[in-house]
Amino acid sequence: MSHSFASSLDALSGWRRSLVTRLDEVSRFLSDHELSDPALQSHLTGLRERLGQEKLVVAFVAEFSRGKSELINAIFFADAGRRVLPATPGRTTMCPVELAWDADEAPALSLLPIETRLNGQSLAELRTQPRAWNVVKLDVGNPERLAESLREVMRTSFVSKDDARALGFWSDEELDDNPPLDDMGRVEVPAWRHALINYPHPLLKQGLVVLDTPGLNAIGAEPELTLSLLPSAHATVFILGADIGVSKSDLAIWRDHLSGDSQSRFVVLNKIDAMVDPLATAEQVRELIERQRSDTARTLAVPAERVYPLSARQALAARVDGDAAALAQSRLPALEAALGEQLMPQRRALLERVVLESAQQIESHVARRLNDSRRQLAEQTLELRGLRGKSGAKLQLMLQRVDAETSEFESCTTKLQAMRAVHSRMMKDAMVGLSSDRLREEVAQMQEAMNASLLNLGAKKAFIALCQRLRGLLSAAQKNSVEIRQMLEASFAKLNAEFGFGLVLNPGPDLDRFAGELDLIEKSYVQYLGLTQALRLSQPKFMEQFRRMLMSKLRVVFESASAEMEMWNKSASAQVDAQLRERRRGFRRRRESLERIQAAASELETRLGELDAQDQRLQGFEGRCGELLDVLRQQARTGTRGEMATMITIDLPLDDEPAPPQLRLVKA
Repeated sequence: MSHSFASSLDALSGWRRSLVTRLDEVSRFLSDHELSDPALQSHLTGLRERLGQEKLVVAFVAEFSRGKSELINAIFFADAGRRVLPATPGRTTMCPVELAWDADEAPALSLLPIETRLNGQSLAELRTQPRAWNVVKLDVGNPERLAESLREVMRTSFVSKDDARALGFWSDEELDDNPPLDDMGRVEVPAWRHALINYPHPLLKQGLVVLDTPGLNAIGAEPELTLSLLPSAHATVFILGADIGVSKSDLAIWRDHLSGDSQSRFVVLNKIDAMVDPLATAEQVRELIERQRSDTARTLAVPAERVYPLSARQALAARVDGDAAALAQSRLPALEAALGEQLMPQRRALLERVVLESAQQIESHVARRLNDSRRQLAEQTLELRGLRGKSGAKLQLMLQRVDAETSEFESCTTKLQAMRAVHSRMMKDAMVGLSSDRLREEVAQMQEAMNASLLNLGAKKAFIALCQRLRGLLSAAQKNSVEIRQMLEASFAKLNAEFGFGLVLNPGPDLDRFAGELDLIEKSYVQYLGLTQALRLSQPKFMEQFRRMLMSKLRVVFESASAEMEMWNKSASAQVDAQLRERRRGFRRRRESLERIQAAASELETRLGELDAQDQRLQGFEGRCGELLDVLRQQARTGTRGEMATMITIDLPLDDEPAPPQLRLVKA
């Protein structure tokens, strides 16, 4: 891969690792000095996992014979010194292939049999079932064996027309789009539904995931590919043949699956080497390529600068031979530079915002904890200074007053129980609309509406109605969240005034972003639910697979919204519990101090000195925590941003670690 994209991804990964290091420093400091609580610790753990496991998904989409596999070889596998993915004339990639790296697993090719389409389970469900997959270990140290193992993705089988129809590869309504029959009247179909390649490439180790898709027929037959994998990709590289331009099937893929503006789109005109004419000058060839580029941009309605003419075959050969001039002539570095320049800043900005928001929450939490502790120390100091020169009788009165204040404070437990009961009831009501049961009911209602129309021609209308209802559920949950916050604010104000608490609420959960995710899902599905797919949905097995896929996508949105609601409410409850413990500890310390002073008058000054030292220590904690968070913020805002253009050289390492006893599938 060109140094531009490789170094950009390397810099992004290094920046994420440095953020994890700073975050660990903050987490250790909070734990060592008892400034954390379970809710905050859970938040820090989630943020750390996100920074450490963030994936960058790039999808390669093309009809067959466009050179897609050759392009992936040129970008990712040139260091092997040969073609690794099969890239022969005709159709090679027969099923969607994901390339990624999971360090907990051995290098392997995991293959999902095509027959799993018949049971109606989605890919998301089957990813968690290792027994459903056929696993082939990869010898990454031997390029010949590696290439031989990966040829398995090309395997096909011949089935009857009825079986092809059940698997989604034959349509009685669209005969022109059906594959040809052999002499025995059979249909050739892929042997595998999906393939996962766990491969220790340096860029894959840094969180890059490559999605290699087959042609139009497979895209249409696999709902999850269209509705989940492609829409969730951070960038899509759409590959055309420079010698062909935009064919009818190419245009169908673009219009049906890629024309939206929600993701970054890169259009590649591959095989420019095929346009070289021995009877034409180099300038005439360049003009021809530019004309094809302009025509492609106009047909797809994209800017011409988003179309990249190149030769993947020439680039692969140049990299294998170490020929820099031939690599530049292939024009591949221009595409890689664009990927690096446009994708990395987007991912970085998103993570930066998340880290800065978390730093603000941590700072507010620590400030509340320390302010409450310092306030209690100030009360004890003022009380003890008033004892200077006082008699034993005065000390006894002070002890009695502490006992009375303790008893009065403990009466707050009744109000806390009442507040918690109301809080629990309101939370239960708020969570009903976000539950999996309610989601299943809404999807079932959509399915009934689809089935009620002739040949499911009302599928799009039923789905749009479903999305409107789901947005209503999110809106209702947001309204309930506001009501809960108002109730807690009023309760906290009374507790602060009557019992000396220092309770402060964080900003409530914002569910609008989940509504935005729902909008993206709706946009992808509405584009998918045209007349052609309505006819497919009339098939019971395809409809069941569609329903499972839809439930899987929607469940992620609603479970995330539910988790955010629960996290915010747990944080509010944890704050009450923490301050309740601190207040009780403060009363206990006051009594112990008075008892020690009553036993020995000399203890008074010692105790005052201890309180002053504790206050200074707490001030030091606040300052040190602020320093750590400032470093975290600075790392998030700047970090290795200046290093994005750093040039690095990547060598493909050998990995001969033994395979673990059980497969854990690579997830994008």
